Amino acid sequence: MIASEGFASGDRLPSERELSVKLEVSRASLREGLIALELTGVVEVRSNSGVYLCDRPGHAPALPEAGPGPFEVLSARRVIESEIAAIAAQVATDRAIDAILIAVEAMERDHDDVATNEQADRNFHMAIANATGNSALVGVMNHLWDQRGHMWHKLKEHFRTEELRKDTLGDHRAILQAIASHDPAAARKAMRVHLGRVTRTFSA
Repeated sequence: MIASEGFASGDRLPSERELSVKLEVSRASLREGLIALELTGVVEVRSNSGVYLCDRPGHAPALPEAGPGPFEVLSARRVIESEIAAIAAQVATDRAIDAILIAVEAMERDHDDVATNEQADRNFHMAIANATGNSALVGVMNHLWDQRGHMWHKLKEHFRTEELRKDTLGDHRAILQAIASHDPAAARKAMRVHLGRVTRTFSA
């Protein structure tokens, strides 16, 4: 579309809503495409302003990475992690629950340090997987986390707000409470709510 409609460097592209309709794709798919173009230097996404064309290369840019996109990973995580949380609620020991709590407290304490907060987030989800006592599930979670890649981090960067941080911490506390209470149904629901909210936030 950029090539065929004569957009010039510095031009602002139509809004996401307009592009979604014009290209007949979902907002989530469109957003992944825009992030891929941003990572290859074709467009610049400016918060509260829009998407602007940076360059018009003479050949198609290489995509930053292969593999599933961020929304595919979130969809898989919602299915798998909800059941992991339910299993953890059934079998978690006091020591395993303490490990989950430590990760939550680290996220609360280090919320201004992006890298440290990101590691604490991973520690939280991995602590829940470890609480199941099932090494295969731990391996699956490690794989899913490693699938997030550059596109995920760029997407998160655009939506990193104080409101998102508070909502995430609230979700994590609810998941922790359900697991500590040994309530599988509540743990499953709390994890689904958390990952569903993240998906809606990133694709709205």
